Amino acid sequence: MKFLYKIIILFSIFYYSSAYSEDKPKLEDKPLIGVKTDHPRDTMRTFMTSMNDYKSSKQNGNIERANESLEKAIRTLNLDDIPFLLQTEKGEEAAIYLKETIDRIISIDYDYIPDNSEKENSVTRWRLKDTEITINKADKGERSGEFLFSKDTVYRSKEFYDKVKHLPYLEDSGKGALYQQPVLEKIVPAWSKKIYFGIALWQWIGIASAVFIGLMFRLISRAILTLIHKLAAKSQTEWDDKIIEAISSPIGYIVSTGFWYFSLGILKLEGTILSILTFSIQILLSAFIIWLLYALANVFSEYLTEIDSENGNKGMDKQIANLITRTIKSVIVLFGVLITIQNMGINVMSLLAGLGIGGLAFALAAKDTAANLFGSIMILIDRPFKLGDWIKIGSNEGTVEEIGLRSTRIRTFYDSVISIPNMDMAVSPIDNMGQRKFRRVVANLGITYGTPVAKIEAFIAGIKKIIQDEPNTRKENYHVVFNKFGDFNLEILVYVFLKVPDWSVELVSKQDLYLKIIRLAEDLEVEFAFPTQTLHVESLPDNMK
Repeated sequence: MKFLYKIIILFSIFYYSSAYSEDKPKLEDKPLIGVKTDHPRDTMRTFMTSMNDYKSSKQNGNIERANESLEKAIRTLNLDDIPFLLQTEKGEEAAIYLKETIDRIISIDYDYIPDNSEKENSVTRWRLKDTEITINKADKGERSGEFLFSKDTVYRSKEFYDKVKHLPYLEDSGKGALYQQPVLEKIVPAWSKKIYFGIALWQWIGIASAVFIGLMFRLISRAILTLIHKLAAKSQTEWDDKIIEAISSPIGYIVSTGFWYFSLGILKLEGTILSILTFSIQILLSAFIIWLLYALANVFSEYLTEIDSENGNKGMDKQIANLITRTIKSVIVLFGVLITIQNMGINVMSLLAGLGIGGLAFALAAKDTAANLFGSIMILIDRPFKLGDWIKIGSNEGTVEEIGLRSTRIRTFYDSVISIPNMDMAVSPIDNMGQRKFRRVVANLGITYGTPVAKIEAFIAGIKKIIQDEPNTRKENYHVVFNKFGDFNLEILVYVFLKVPDWSVELVSKQDLYLKIIRLAEDLEVEFAFPTQTLHVESLPDNMK
C-alpha cells in the first residue's frame, strides 16, 4: 500500500507540473513585453542578452530574429540627440561598437550592477568599471525614468571601439557582434584618412561630390519632366500639363536633397557635422515638399474655379474654391512643420501637450479668430454678396474686393480699402446694391410758374415717350406726373427704373435719359426754374411819409 501510495503521489506531481508547464505562457507568447530598463542591471542584461542573440541568430541565418534582437538592444540606448530619421542606423552602429568593446575588456557580472532594490541606496547613474561607458536615468522625453546608455556613451561608441579593437575577445564573453569594417573605409587611401575639422579628408571630398551629384540629379529630373511635359502636351486635357509645370521646379530639389540625405549614411559622418548637415537637409527637404504640395494646391484651386465656370457659377463659388485652397495650404504648412519638428527628434505630441497647459488662455486669445473663421464660412454659405458687388454695411460702402478667412476687404469710392472682420459681417445688416435687378431714378423737374398748361401736358407726354423708347428702362413700372406746387417752380416727378448690370452703366443710362429730357424742354420752349424771390413794394400814405 505504501508503495502504491508513493506511485500515486509521484504521478500527481508529474501530472500537475506538466500541466503547469504547458499552460505557463512563454516569453515568445508575450510579444508586447517591453524592453526591461528599470535599473542599470536590467539595462545591461537586456543589452548583452539581445546582442548575443543577435549574433547567434545572424550566424544561423535567422535574419528576422536577429533584427528583432538588435532592435531590443537599440532600445537600451539614449538616442535623443540623434536626428529621428538616422536613429535606427546610428543606433545599430553604436550597439555593435559597444558590444565589440565590452567583450574585449570585461566579463559582465550582473551581481555587481545595482538593481535599485534598496530604495535608500538607489542610483541614477552607473559606470562600467574602468571605462567611461555609462548608464544614466533619463530625466525627460517619452522614456523619462528609464535607465539607458548615456548620450555621451552612444556618441563615443566608435571611439571606444577604436581604442580596444586590437585586443582579443575575452574567453567567457559573447565574442563581439560580427562587426565588419565598412567597404568604403577599406578602399580609401591612407592619405585621405587625415582628420580636418573633426572628419576625414575623404569625407570632405565625399560631401563635395554628393553636393555636385545631387545638383546633377536635379538637372536630370527636370530634363525627364520636360520630356514628359512634351508627351503630355499631345493629350486632350491640359491639366496634366499644368501639374507637370507645377511640380517641375520643386521635384528637382526634392531629388537632390533626398540624395544628400542618403549620402550621409554612406559617408559615415558623426558628431556635430552630422547634426548640422542633417538639420539643414531636413529643413530643405521639408520646405521643398511644402513647395510641391503648395503648387499642386494652386492647380487644384484653378481646377475648381474652372469647374465652377463651366457650371455657370461665378463670384462666390470662386471664393469657396479659394477658401478650400487656403484651408488645404494651411493644413499643408501645419503638418509640414509638425513632421519637420518630429523628424528633428522633438516629440510633437509632448510639445502639443505642453501647449495644452495654456489651452484656456490660448482659446480666449483665439476667440476672435475662431469667430472670424466661422463668420467667413457663414458668408460663403449664405452668399449675401459676391466679388464686385456694391454693398453698404453700417457706415461703410464700397465694392467687395476680397473675402478672406479673417476679414472681407471693401474698396471704397475714395479708392481706399476697408477690412471688416467677418464676425461683424455675419451679424450686421448688409445692403447689397449689387444684387439689384433694377436701379431706381427719382428726379423732380422744376419748371417756371408761367408755363402754359398745354406745354406742361406735352412735356409730360414727351418724357413718357422717352422712357418707352429708352432701351435700358423698365417699361411696366414708371411714373411721370405733375406732382407739386413749389416755392418757386412747378414740380414734375420722374420716377423710373433702369435695367443695367452695374453702377457704371447706370450712370451712363441716367445721363442719356436726362439729356433727352433737356432736349425735349428746349424743343417745347419749357424753361426750368431756379430759386427766385419777388418783392412787392407799395407806396406809403402821405401822412406816413
